[in-house]
Amino acid sequence: MSTHPQVRYTQLGLVNTKEMFKRAINGGYAIPAFNFNNMEQLQAIIKASSELKSPVILQVSKGARNYANPTLLRYMAQGAVAYAKELGCNHPEIVLHLDHGDSFELCKNCVDLGFSSVMIDGSSLPYDENVALTKKVVEYAHQYDVTVEGELGVLAGVEDEVASEVSHYTKPEEVIDFTTKTGVDSLAISIGTSHGAYKFKPEQCTRDPKTGRLVPPPLAFDVLDEIMKRLPGFPIVLHGSSSVPQEYVDIINANGGKLPDAVGIPEEQLRKASKSAVCKINIDSDSRLAFTAAVRKTLTEKPAEFDPRKYCGPARDLMEQMYKHKIVDVLGSDNKLGQLD
Repeated sequence: MSTHPQVRYTQLGLVNTKEMFKRAINGGYAIPAFNFNNMEQLQAIIKASSELKSPVILQVSKGARNYANPTLLRYMAQGAVAYAKELGCNHPEIVLHLDHGDSFELCKNCVDLGFSSVMIDGSSLPYDENVALTKKVVEYAHQYDVTVEGELGVLAGVEDEVASEVSHYTKPEEVIDFTTKTGVDSLAISIGTSHGAYKFKPEQCTRDPKTGRLVPPPLAFDVLDEIMKRLPGFPIVLHGSSSVPQEYVDIINANGGKLPDAVGIPEEQLRKASKSAVCKINIDSDSRLAFTAAVRKTLTEKPAEFDPRKYCGPARDLMEQMYKHKIVDVLGSDNKLGQLD
């Protein structure tokens, strides 16, 4: 094993998160961090972000990386930069980011294979162990100018291998100590967002008397405000921030699917968060839902169809539409590239 990266992210045309986060905090918007597992998702993300001149974070979990294959992934990221330029975005700002890295070895491997940003998630460990692990990752990644996201507080819900029954809000009194000791570039916090399409149990929600739909509990903006007071201008990240659009859930359920009571974070709360020091908002379940809704609908309407392009194509289109909506209406990151020409 070599001790230095085999591939530097700059060779792939990628950027790290430093400059884009700085601009996002000052500009009162958030950068989209979209998880992807396949080509159609990647095409839709690059098309949406390039046409709208938005910086973008391509997020890959440990499971997605194994699914795609690390070598293929590197070339997909390089291809994404070339595709963005082909679409007329001459100076794309694309980050390849490891989501929920769970070990030093995994983070190091990602740095060595061209990732420009990694997350080390030690949030389930005792506090001192989280600090020690995060610091070790930061010390390695910063040698190669790769940015690091740490996490304090535990999100409920399920996302790939990340599962937790309970949510523990981030303790504002720990944030200064944690960021100072570890040297992280950004901090993922827990204020009531949650992983997956079932972010809340029905008993945590109220029901809208008119529609019968679940209304989730509001995010803990008081915790966010307290964290921002203690860490002015420090980049804050929200995980588990899909809004689980009910129209996709309805399409899925109408076409043989079974997603009762799937519920997410209302977009107006994310809009409010993105105007604060929250400069990265993670969205994964929404694109899974859009993809599945389009595929189910096509296969229900055309049961004889067996060409994957004929059902993955509409899925790609629906995801692109959804990504554009997030960029413009929720995060406000359109036309926010450093160089727009």
